[in-house]
Amino acid sequence: MNAEVTNTARAGKVKWVLFNPKTYATILYLLLSLPLGIIYFTVAITGLVLSIGLTPLFIGIPLFFGVAKLLNGIVLFEQSMIRQILGLPAPSVSYSYNQQPEAGQNWFMRMVRGFEGGLFIRNLLLVFLRFVTGIVFFVIMVTVISLGLGLIALPVVHIILMNEIQLDILENSLFSYFHIDWTYNQQYLLYVGVGLVLFWVALRVVNGLMQIQRRIMYVDEPYQQPSVPPMEEQIHASVQSRYYEYQEDHPTQGMMQPAHREL
Repeated sequence: MNAEVTNTARAGKVKWVLFNPKTYATILYLLLSLPLGIIYFTVAITGLVLSIGLTPLFIGIPLFFGVAKLLNGIVLFEQSMIRQILGLPAPSVSYSYNQQPEAGQNWFMRMVRGFEGGLFIRNLLLVFLRFVTGIVFFVIMVTVISLGLGLIALPVVHIILMNEIQLDILENSLFSYFHIDWTYNQQYLLYVGVGLVLFWVALRVVNGLMQIQRRIMYVDEPYQQPSVPPMEEQIHASVQSRYYEYQEDHPTQGMMQPAHREL
């Protein structure tokens, strides 16, 4: 199991960031993380406030369970989206004995029986963290990528401004401040080289942010679950122990005994 989890974690690592499609899919994900985080947070807070406010009218109780179900769906959607971007395998089907529908129960009773307080609190905290990380990661990504791309595009911008409006943006640069007599072409090469390095570092930062988001959203949790359901394992162990106890108490039970006829 540990080897499988390690292989799964390595499968999500991004190598050769500059030419890997996962890197640019991660950039798109982090760009969408800001509006999606705001939407998730707004829906969660609005649903909870309405469910609490409408509790005296008996509408808030089913609304509360509906919000809990919605939060679980949001978390599962985010986890599946991260798995798709990182190329992680789909988790195996987990067994759930508490959420099995029972005959004769209406939708409200099934929703109540399927509710778990710990899972609800965890999903609510994950949605809140998704809102915070969506803002922070968006700002970090835009800053580092803009810095690298800005230095790469600086020569083109300088040439356009010089030809169109005769504006020299490199007139008061660091080269003139330190009295370094470099031509514009030499400065262009330096800016482009530094920009490429910073852009590569920015892509590494983006992939690092995705790995942090992966751990925050518990994406690897299904891979760490035991393959045998806990309830089934307990039932199997209890039946097996009873079988051995029965064998010890009745060692000859079930075996053919010779028939003795008294004369």
